[in-house]
Amino acid sequence: MEDFVNGRCGWCGNDELYVKYHDEEWGRLVTDDKTLFEFLVLESAQAGLSWITILRKREGYRKAFHNFDIEKVAAMTSEDIERLMLFEGIVKNRLKITSTISNAKLFIGIQKEFGSFYNYTLSFFPGRKPIVNNFKSLSEIPVSSPESDAMSKDMKKRGFKFFGSTICYAHLQASGFVNDHLVDCSCRKAE
Repeated sequence: MEDFVNGRCGWCGNDELYVKYHDEEWGRLVTDDKTLFEFLVLESAQAGLSWITILRKREGYRKAFHNFDIEKVAAMTSEDIERLMLFEGIVKNRLKITSTISNAKLFIGIQKEFGSFYNYTLSFFPGRKPIVNNFKSLSEIPVSSPESDAMSKDMKKRGFKFFGSTICYAHLQASGFVNDHLVDCSCRKAE
């Protein structure tokens, strides 16, 4: 994989959807819990699959999971799970669908305990500040970090599923708690 394609981090290639995601979302700090929940659901769904597969199903996930309304997702029932097993717009994996609902309930618990999921996430960072890395090549970017290790360990203890350290790190990158845009990326230069 090339480090850069058209001035961007090379992982996004030339796919229009991937480029838009890279340019407009990835690595930008998300402070809104609804969006953090959306990223958590999508990253969890991605386990074992490519990210582009999930991006292409993002609208389906919005329809299936009440536009990521955390309270509505937490209230979903076994009938909803059966309905979603027939829904073409998402990954039809019973364990992932079930975990989305149980993770929503746990997410609400974290919000109550910390005031917001955003505050909870910052609690794993030195000085409660996001990290900006200065990598020059894709090969330098790690798949996990001490922060993702600690956060995923805590979330696993709380009962979250499909959220190991690698998925957690991807979530932190996507939601801007870790900025891994390469130093010569056009998005990095625009900041």
